[in-house]
Amino acid sequence: MSRETNMTVGRPTKLILGLAVPLILTNVGQQLYTVADASIVGRGVGVEALAALGATDWLYWLVLWTVQAMTQGFSVLVSQTFGSNDKKGLRKAITMSVLLCAAVGILLTVVFVSSAGWLLHLLDTPENIYDGAHIYLTMMYAGTLITMAYNMAAAILRALGDGKSPLIAMFTAGCLNIVLDLLFVIRFGWGIPGAAAATLLAQLFAFAYCVIALRKIPAASVEKPDWQPDSSVIRRLCHLGLPLALQHFVIVISGIIMQAVINTCGFVFLAGFTATNKLHGLMDCSASAFGYAASTYTGQNWGANRLDRVRMGVRSTLVLALSFSALLAAGMILFGRHVVALFISADAANAAEALSVAYDYLVVMSTFLLSAYVLHTYRSALQGMGFTTAPMLSGLTEFAGRVGASLLLTRVIGERGLFYTDAAAWTFAAVFLAASYYIQLFIIRKKGLTYQNTK
Repeated sequence: MSRETNMTVGRPTKLILGLAVPLILTNVGQQLYTVADASIVGRGVGVEALAALGATDWLYWLVLWTVQAMTQGFSVLVSQTFGSNDKKGLRKAITMSVLLCAAVGILLTVVFVSSAGWLLHLLDTPENIYDGAHIYLTMMYAGTLITMAYNMAAAILRALGDGKSPLIAMFTAGCLNIVLDLLFVIRFGWGIPGAAAATLLAQLFAFAYCVIALRKIPAASVEKPDWQPDSSVIRRLCHLGLPLALQHFVIVISGIIMQAVINTCGFVFLAGFTATNKLHGLMDCSASAFGYAASTYTGQNWGANRLDRVRMGVRSTLVLALSFSALLAAGMILFGRHVVALFISADAANAAEALSVAYDYLVVMSTFLLSAYVLHTYRSALQGMGFTTAPMLSGLTEFAGRVGASLLLTRVIGERGLFYTDAAAWTFAAVFLAASYYIQLFIIRKKGLTYQNTK
């Protein structure tokens, strides 16, 4: 049975939903890494340990989101060559993506491992949680190549329409991570280092599974000549991947500035904020899943010169994403207090205060979740079409929204103004990207451009 899916034929809604659902479950599995770490460390070690993990969130996302964005950008060329039935181009896109990922992964590892302590001091990380944060962040930075390898393998599979293999890999790895967390953190008493080790070992397993899945896809079968460096393909990949990496880099910088503000609010506020930030990842991962599905669908149909199907796919993705976001937001508002309680030990000092912070933040985030889904849909559609300027600039709009809210609202309504930072970032970027998408379609229709001459 073929693992890849041709998305240039068939009903867009069915195709997108068929790819998005496994992606949602896959992303949930990936988020379970950090959720399991936070829950087991928070309840098994204490509130200070939970705050230590929270102090590393945006600093680790600086690498993680950059890696995810870059590999997603590289996979656009994979989906486009697959959609146009360019077998040689597909093999080159895969091999050159792997070579670029290896080079970038090594560079990121060296740079961030050596600067972990400096970054934590830059954010004024509280002294009582600094040591734990430094150990966790350094170990996670040291595993950057593992993170890069998994995300690239999974992105290639998705570009070929195979969302099931990354799902199986991540679900199994998520379960493995929980088992290892309990073993390392609770049974062996390794604490925060045990949580980091569990996460990296589970990701390594996920990567190995995805490689096995790729070897079973004939279209992804590469030979020795395909590994010969090709400057034109490398330039094309950089054109697609680097702007997206820069976009997410800018977004995370805004989060780091916000984290510096949060660190001044005390470790109890930080612990509550951390609990909801772990759910933020779970909530946002479904939005990004619809985005990934839109990117793959758009890339294949753009490669096949089917602009009509591109438009149909974006409309279908919006309907699906908006419906899902409404259900998820309602569930979090109704039951979120019980969910965030999983991260905070009821017996810990200041537990009630941390829980109040966590739930209030969750309600605000859920209310504005719709904007995140709109943002991911339009951003990914533009990326799939090969237009990277608007998605890159959207990072600046998120930066303005998040930094502006964190600096201004805290002066107006106090520390709880930080609850609205993501809402502002999502809303600004969603409006900008929606306008960019429809302007791009207008230009294409007005000038009668086709896929070939819009590159």
